[in-house]
Amino acid sequence: MRYDYDSTSLKRDGRRWFPIMGEIHYSRVPREFWAETLEKMGAGGVDIVSAYVIWIHHEEVEGEYDWGGRKDLREFLRIASSLSMKVCLRIGPWCHGEVRNGGFPDWLLRKGFESRTNDERYFSLVDRWYRAVHEQARDFLGETVIAVQIENEYGHCGGLYEREGGEAHMRRLTEMARKAGFDVPLYTATGWGGAWTGGLVPVMGGYCDAPWDPRTTEIEPSGNYVFTHERNDHNIGSDFGLGHGITFDVEKFPYLTAELGGGLQVTAHRRTVAAARDIASVALVKMGSGCNLLGFYMYAGGTNPDGKLTTLQESKATGSLNDLPEKSYDFRAPVREFGQVSDTLRELKLLAYFAHGFGEKICPLPALIPEENPLDPSDTEHLRHSWRTDGKSGYVFVNNYVRHQRLPEHEAVLKSPDGKIEFPRMKIKNGDFFFLPFNMEFGRSKIEWARATPLALLDGGRTAFYAREGEDAGGFFKFATEEDRGRADFVVLSRENALNSWLAFGRLFVTDGRSCAVREGEKVALFTRGRAEFRIYPDFVNARDGWKKAGGENLNLDTTLPPAVFARYEAEDGIEGAGVKSVQFKREENRGKNAVYSLNLAEVFRRESRSAHFSDVFVKIRYEGESARLYSVSGGKRLLLLDDFWAGADFPWEIGLRRFASELPLVENLELEILPLERGAEIYFEKGPDFRGKDSLCSLDSVEYDVERKFLI
Repeated sequence: MRYDYDSTSLKRDGRRWFPIMGEIHYSRVPREFWAETLEKMGAGGVDIVSAYVIWIHHEEVEGEYDWGGRKDLREFLRIASSLSMKVCLRIGPWCHGEVRNGGFPDWLLRKGFESRTNDERYFSLVDRWYRAVHEQARDFLGETVIAVQIENEYGHCGGLYEREGGEAHMRRLTEMARKAGFDVPLYTATGWGGAWTGGLVPVMGGYCDAPWDPRTTEIEPSGNYVFTHERNDHNIGSDFGLGHGITFDVEKFPYLTAELGGGLQVTAHRRTVAAARDIASVALVKMGSGCNLLGFYMYAGGTNPDGKLTTLQESKATGSLNDLPEKSYDFRAPVREFGQVSDTLRELKLLAYFAHGFGEKICPLPALIPEENPLDPSDTEHLRHSWRTDGKSGYVFVNNYVRHQRLPEHEAVLKSPDGKIEFPRMKIKNGDFFFLPFNMEFGRSKIEWARATPLALLDGGRTAFYAREGEDAGGFFKFATEEDRGRADFVVLSRENALNSWLAFGRLFVTDGRSCAVREGEKVALFTRGRAEFRIYPDFVNARDGWKKAGGENLNLDTTLPPAVFARYEAEDGIEGAGVKSVQFKREENRGKNAVYSLNLAEVFRRESRSAHFSDVFVKIRYEGESARLYSVSGGKRLLLLDDFWAGADFPWEIGLRRFASELPLVENLELEILPLERGAEIYFEKGPDFRGKDSLCSLDSVEYDVERKFLI
């Protein structure tokens, strides 16, 4: 395929393309989980994988490259290629990525010159690095690897801050990458915060909160909840000029993102936990503001690899702004550290499925933002809305959601910018965020307006929509003509059913909230901790081995249109999971102020892994303290396996045991060490801890687990 771009959007084989991109760091994910993690990302609608190639992970000792195990870039790209995933390779040399030295090896920083400058000695080492990366990636360039990102936040977080030197630096790195052999259609650079882009395609970002912020208090509402033509990621106020902090000509490049926060990594001083809606509403606002690529950082969490010489996490001791867990890089991402599919993925796929089905038509529609739309993020009184329209048709976007804020209800009658289309009066509640089409064609039918949101294109030209929460069943469309009504092949789902829908092979699989359906080759894999059942539309043509049909259910909320009967299937060998079970643990003698507990998780894994359709065991550790560290103990020695920064009682630590399947002795004799949280500690929590009259918290409350099963459909 041929990939390029113009000032409006990316293009694929000459047609406008609205892709979804998600970040995964292969070196932070065990090699044996790469394929499954990528498949889960694909189930969320990701079609481009972005990935840092982290220098310190591969050349911690100068001249000794490590491309083995979880660091095997060539194998990672081969797997991505086999799954038809496209890749944006972020080759640095500096990445940040919450890594020690921002990804630079220690030996590089001990050289007698300053890194990230135009010193020829620095360039010669980067050139050697680029050529080493190219050697691993060369067989996949152009077809699988369609984009390369140069540097990261250059001139914003380090590097040269004056234009001439900064732009020259980016151009030189690009020239070096090309000469090293990186022949790809697209070269990108991060463009926010005044970063230099060197003429490359700029990609933008936006987070719902800032765990790196030095404050340990609630921070002001994010500007990323405001519809605006401003692409920069700062709290946009009405006194800021458009383009403040932008170094490139926005008229020449499409509006693309690479770092919309798919989650938030906790830091020692800020224990932020973003809810699914915190993240999804930001993504909707970006789409409503004209964005034509939604890229999320992170999309898949992970665990830092072990260093040969040092630990590899970001820390203040190495000059960074934050202290992070030594091991965990969970990020509370859509796919979490141990492969758990989160509620965030369920929310984001609503936008992803829409982009896949209708992105080509929305790409050319510019954003028209009404003058009455508030630009000040602290304005939580006025209705936030935007239009993407060619002047006659398009979509209206509404956001009445801001993280940690309560917004007023609005009784609104939305009229298209030309005044010709009037939506029915609607009540917009606190927490609502949605978009609706007007004067658009779906399949063979044209609608004047809809009070339901397009979800996906299905086999046979069918279109799936979903309603806002609280919408009553009834008519959801005003058709252009009665003939259009008669031709309509629509199904309108509840929002809950849409969140639990999974698109595969042109069909919707509707599961419960503890299950997900993931395409695996020519099959669909159902991962579930609950009931082994699903509903499907359209129904299968042929029976499925291992499944029995158990009736059907009309899930179409539009009672004025023909029913949409979703066939219901149950697994023949039982549909109920085993439920939640307890794990025994023992309190040991304190280690100073730290509480220590012993437990055995290998026994749990051995017992449960013998069950039919076994996938994984997820252990949930409920404790109170500043942080916790899980050690494997053998021969008087302790090996740190995992760690966690406590975020509050509402967010227990969850661990997947399948990762240790080949080395069960590691989880045979475990010590869980909990560090105390002192009253008055300068730490931000989503919800303040309850000390119950005590001076510190340091205890283990419970250890429980449940089993995830996997069924092929």
